[in-house]
Amino acid sequence: MDIRRQSGGWATAIGALIVAACVATPILVVAGFMFIPATEIWSHLIDTVLWRYFSNTAFMMVAVSFLVLSIGVGAAWFVTMYEFPGRKIFTWALFLPLAMPAYIIAYTYTGMFDFAGPVQTFLRETFDWGRQDYWFPQVRSVGGAALMFGLVLYPYVYMVSRAAFLEQSVAALEVGRTLGRSPFRVFIEIALPLARPAIVTGLALALMETLADFGTVQYFAVDTFTTGIYRTWLGLGEPAAAAQLAGVLMAFVFFLVMLERRYRGKKKFYHTGSRYQEIRRVKLPPLKSLAVFVGCFLPVFFGFLLPVMWLLSKSFLYPETVLNSEFPALLTSSLSVAVAASFIALVVAIFLVFAQRQAASAVVSKIRYFCIRTAAMGYAIPGPVLAVGILIPFGFIDNSVDHFMRESFGVSTGLILSGTMVALIFAYVVRFLAISLNTVEASAEKITPNMERAAQTMGVTGLKALFRVHIPIMSGSVLTALLLVFVDVLKELPATLIMRPFGFETLAVRAYELASDERLAEAAGPSISIVLAGIIPVIILSRAISRSRPGSK
Repeated sequence: MDIRRQSGGWATAIGALIVAACVATPILVVAGFMFIPATEIWSHLIDTVLWRYFSNTAFMMVAVSFLVLSIGVGAAWFVTMYEFPGRKIFTWALFLPLAMPAYIIAYTYTGMFDFAGPVQTFLRETFDWGRQDYWFPQVRSVGGAALMFGLVLYPYVYMVSRAAFLEQSVAALEVGRTLGRSPFRVFIEIALPLARPAIVTGLALALMETLADFGTVQYFAVDTFTTGIYRTWLGLGEPAAAAQLAGVLMAFVFFLVMLERRYRGKKKFYHTGSRYQEIRRVKLPPLKSLAVFVGCFLPVFFGFLLPVMWLLSKSFLYPETVLNSEFPALLTSSLSVAVAASFIALVVAIFLVFAQRQAASAVVSKIRYFCIRTAAMGYAIPGPVLAVGILIPFGFIDNSVDHFMRESFGVSTGLILSGTMVALIFAYVVRFLAISLNTVEASAEKITPNMERAAQTMGVTGLKALFRVHIPIMSGSVLTALLLVFVDVLKELPATLIMRPFGFETLAVRAYELASDERLAEAAGPSISIVLAGIIPVIILSRAISRSRPGSK
């Protein structure tokens, strides 16, 4: 979107600065705590748990990166470029684990594979084993947590990778084949570099979700920076030290983003060919087809089918958790906030990406870039910490307005923002803006300056070019961003617990309340509802992504 000569460039840039500053305010508030002395608590953390926080977090990031990249990129390439039995089903089935909350799958696998679960019980009864007679992998461990994250987060990489592969030009791939490149070398040397911005986007989202998760690691008793933040803030009563731990998370994620962008430098990943014809998929021989089928089936089975079957079997024991008068209200409230937050986050992301490419001075460009990158950091902050960053400025605004109204008119306004749907939706937008922003930004990379100039010669400039040229080209990625935020809001728990208005409940809140009381069988009903509510948009939008390829019918 290199629109360099638009008269409205400055106005758009200033608008982007204002929007980005508003979204970044909670993050800056949390970061401000880092300058408050944390007394001797930091010495205690360094001497006792800080190294464990770091090592466990680093291990999970490496393990999750390996899982989501190998599953997501590999599956996206095979379902896009090859023909094998079940391919059409896998194009949307591989999305399904995205609808499964990480803490729900953690409860589920613990119930199935823990010592008292049906699997180990069956082994002991069948082979007459005692506790010391066999070894079984420990589910509640740092490795188990990494596996849970990998199973439910690989769709982030799969979705953006598949959209990138669909949007690539056939010409570039055919040139590689005519030069004697094997299919593997075409993938490694041509397709993968072209899709790298999208793949890195999906990986960054998965890693930020891993860093920010609390429910899974807390239930598995794994010490990470996130659990440390909760314990330090809520347990030890040290908000400054907790915010400093959160600042370490933000700095680490910011470093990863900056490292990737520095490595990318000024290189542009344009799809240089102009031939966007229908992809001619290669038909795999029987043995390879079986291997690819199994490779695509296992993530769907372990990340979705097996947990769902277990939850369904338990939900039949407590049908009243779904068949009651409260369930329609829970479903309606969950869907309404998810739709509102996903749409607002998408609009803000498109506007920021569009404004980021407008002409401005070097100083304004750097300030704008910093604000936009800071606004995207909310995804790496745990929900309760982010909620505190929102409640502080909102409380200040409420108190200031109330004081002014009391002094001027003798009327108390009470809480205008805090504890309202406005605050809750704002929390969702701040929390998940990175998803929309990174997805839209990666897709914008393929819009060449020649496309911009061609539109300008026809008088299509400014916002008109955005709606008539850019958004149609990026339609697949735009739908992907919308879907990702929608499903994530359905699953969001910590921020909802703190920011929700009085009496407002969602399916995620109800499932958590039951599961935290170890009433997992009763929590199965709301959990299944979250999954079902996310399945329909997953299937519809995955089909839309399939049709988003330029030149497709």
